[in-house]
Amino acid sequence: MFTFIVSFLLLVLGYFLYGALVNWVFGADPQRKTPCFVSQDGVDYIPLPTWKVFLIQFLNIAGTGPIFGAILGVLFGPAAYLWIVLGCIFGGAVHDYMSGMISLRKNGASLPEIVGDELGTGARMALRVLSLVLMVLVGAVFVTTPAGLLANMVGGDTWFGQSLTWVVLIFIYYICATLLPIDKLIGKIYPLFGMALLIMALGMMYGIFAYSSEMPEITEAFSNHHPTSSIPIFPGLCITIACGAVSGFHGTQSPMMARCLQNEKYGRPIFYGAMITEGLVALIWAAAAIAFASSFDVTQFGMTGEEPPYEKLWAIMTNGGTSGPNPAVLVNKVCSTWLGSVGAVLAVLGVVAAPVTSGDTAFRSARLIAADFMHYKQDKIYKRLLLSVPLFVVSIVLMFINFDILWRYFAWFNQTLAVITLWTITVWLTKRSVAEGTKRYAYLIALVPSLWMTLICSTYIMIAPEGFQLNHVVAYSIGGAVTVGALVWYILWARGIAKTRNR
Repeated sequence: MFTFIVSFLLLVLGYFLYGALVNWVFGADPQRKTPCFVSQDGVDYIPLPTWKVFLIQFLNIAGTGPIFGAILGVLFGPAAYLWIVLGCIFGGAVHDYMSGMISLRKNGASLPEIVGDELGTGARMALRVLSLVLMVLVGAVFVTTPAGLLANMVGGDTWFGQSLTWVVLIFIYYICATLLPIDKLIGKIYPLFGMALLIMALGMMYGIFAYSSEMPEITEAFSNHHPTSSIPIFPGLCITIACGAVSGFHGTQSPMMARCLQNEKYGRPIFYGAMITEGLVALIWAAAAIAFASSFDVTQFGMTGEEPPYEKLWAIMTNGGTSGPNPAVLVNKVCSTWLGSVGAVLAVLGVVAAPVTSGDTAFRSARLIAADFMHYKQDKIYKRLLLSVPLFVVSIVLMFINFDILWRYFAWFNQTLAVITLWTITVWLTKRSVAEGTKRYAYLIALVPSLWMTLICSTYIMIAPEGFQLNHVVAYSIGGAVTVGALVWYILWARGIAKTRNR
């Protein structure tokens, strides 16, 4: 319990202390006009109240990520707390804030255009493809999960007891959310779902203190407690917990709210603050999962009850079987047990509404990315439809791929996108520092997490079952070499632009 409390407080302090530093490094200007006024179009560039922008941004980047990812991540042990706290404060929140604020300065430009401006035409084209692939993957992933859950909840042979029915209904909603002006549908329902997700997290916080008898502490953080994973704690944990720490998907979402933010002074609470809030939600769910599992009666699964909490948690999510874990099972059990009928309703929102509200903005973001690089105005609904239909078709095709395989590749794509975004931020800060001759070491706030995430992604793909499946020592060596190579490239590049300026 001590580790959880300290971790919670560190995240809050991170917002006030490190968040203030990041805001100072960027140099938010309250006098500068924002894109929602400069380019107002009544569709995507619309001034929205700050509280509403926060809740939309929070739900855009959250969904089920900080819930499911944290539950699966805590199987590795209390190291999950370390990654959530340090990753969120020094990596994820910096990533989200800077990508949102740079977009703000570039008139709401989408992520691939920002990357292209800083890393060149090749990177721009690669990011256009990578971002669109990731958005469509998110859309496919976040249709199948809620559709299956809704069908199981209804049950029977009725029309609403079929997954296909819910897939169709969710896609109809996606089409509406993608095509309509952002204030007509997303702007109205997102704040409600965002509040529900936060209330759900507060309920779990109450349950942790009211019902938990024991929780692992930080002293157990440096060994791998996962009951089945063949991937070591590093980099496995850092890929499993993405949305609660560092997530490339967030960089594609922040520009949407950059087009609705009324003043740069709100950038810190919106972008940095929403990520810290997501980190808090992930931390709560990681703690709630392991606390609930510690006291759960697992004798129904043929276990003695003396097993470590990680094995109990695994048994709950697999119903005592050997198939892949389903975090939704744990969410439903803990909510209904700790919070009663209210918890059951919140569980539905958590495992159904949350993924749906990530999928819709993924498609909307994909439309904006495509429109930006095609220079295709989105003022007419038929123009938005022309860009959206191919995206929906590809997503439907992807739904026929095995979900576990789809999710694993999505996770790696997601973190690789974060690597590219963090390097883009590093280059942007370096260029500005050289040009203005101020804040000389500002680039460090992005360089350090850039190197860390480069090491994570390059090592993971070498070691993972869906990657090259190399020996651990070889995988770490290659990952280390790639990271050192990236650092050498950066140093040479930075010296080059410094010399150019001094001539």
